[in-house]
Amino acid sequence: MSDKKLIYDGTFDGFLSSVFYVFENKIKAATIENEFVAQSGLFSKEINIITEEEKANRVWAGLKSKLSARGSYQLYYAFLSEQNGVENVLLDYIRYAFSNALNVDKDFSHPSVLKIAQIAKMVGREKHRMEAFVRFRLTKDAIYFASVEPDFNVLPLISKHFKGRYADQKWIIYDIKRNYGLSYDLKKVEIINLDFPAKFDFTKTDDNFFAEQEFEFQKLWQDYFKSTNIKSRKNMRLHIRHVPKRYWKYLSEKQPD
Repeated sequence: MSDKKLIYDGTFDGFLSSVFYVFENKIKAATIENEFVAQSGLFSKEINIITEEEKANRVWAGLKSKLSARGSYQLYYAFLSEQNGVENVLLDYIRYAFSNALNVDKDFSHPSVLKIAQIAKMVGREKHRMEAFVRFRLTKDAIYFASVEPDFNVLPLISKHFKGRYADQKWIIYDIKRNYGLSYDLKKVEIINLDFPAKFDFTKTDDNFFAEQEFEFQKLWQDYFKSTNIKSRKNMRLHIRHVPKRYWKYLSEKQPD
């Protein structure tokens, strides 16, 4: 019997709709793949899954009834990792959860439960780093703009943090790698896609786009970090562990004078 390959649209609801299809049709041998990364297989039958919110909600409600709150968010965090094949680890995890009467999210003897917990931990770490390392710059449109390139798709996880912390400012946090962002207009946060000029450099504060006072703010920020840095106590290895170099190009305090 050939495997069934379910192709979904890359959204969490699309993934949950795929899980619904697996259980509804009692499919034993199935793989789930994002349509943006799916590859044709010689011995599998491809099925395009239509995202249906009602079915997705039923699966999610069922999972929340089987897992603890921590287990539910670990599952969602792992999905946002976008790791190759994570959907199939999640499917195995979900099959295991629904086949047991007891909560399984701490049963680390099961390989998928352990794997999901490990992936969720990495995504959680990236979420906290984004909350710490986002640096806004004031645009000429009076909007605070920040560009990021997280390893994982963590924008859905940091929305609440920034809405609460910067409730009195309009801001945009844009994920360059995934080409979408969060936009806050003093009332709500929305998902947006933007077109940038061909030679727009996200690491530079171009005076064509950013407000004049932004340059003064950045200079003050850099001076503050220099004044608080005690050279005799400098520990670059420890510093890099907490502030990996891949984030430096978007940090104001790391820019040259």
